[in-house]
Amino acid sequence: MTTTEEPQEHAVAKTVDKAQYLVCVVLVVVGAFLIYDAVTLEAGFAKVDPVGPKLFPIVIGVILILLAIVLAVAIPRGSVGEADAGEDVDPNMPSDWRTVGMLVGVFVATILLVNPLGWAITGALLFAGAATILGSRHYVRNIVIGAVLSVGSFYAFYSGLGIPLPAGILDGIL
Repeated sequence: MTTTEEPQEHAVAKTVDKAQYLVCVVLVVVGAFLIYDAVTLEAGFAKVDPVGPKLFPIVIGVILILLAIVLAVAIPRGSVGEADAGEDVDPNMPSDWRTVGMLVGVFVATILLVNPLGWAITGALLFAGAATILGSRHYVRNIVIGAVLSVGSFYAFYSGLGIPLPAGILDGIL
């Protein structure tokens, strides 16, 4: 006895991730700002430059707007990225807002303390604080690595790029 099975169509409904439209809006806003800022930019010391200071911000702004358009077209089609199999993250777990809040606090403290204390001290505290918040329990090592990174970046900016970072209370020592 033979049976014929009718093929069952599995109608898989494409889910549209509407939160991605926010990414489109951010891309358009940043791209438009870059274009506006580049158009209103004065040439200044770059008058002798054949390309000028306006070209790259305009190109980046146009690319951002084009990427927003491509993403806006792909979203309703249900185009979503494939989850990374090697990722050890459970997407069903709630967000850890406590950690996010503490990291925001460290960044705000960095903004407030960078002028009075200087980059060398504040950068070390930024690294040590962020590393500790994210789970490192090697407090002394965090501070030492932060100090090396912040002093190194201080001299890289000052000597290498000619951009002075605030020295703060170490102004005569650094």
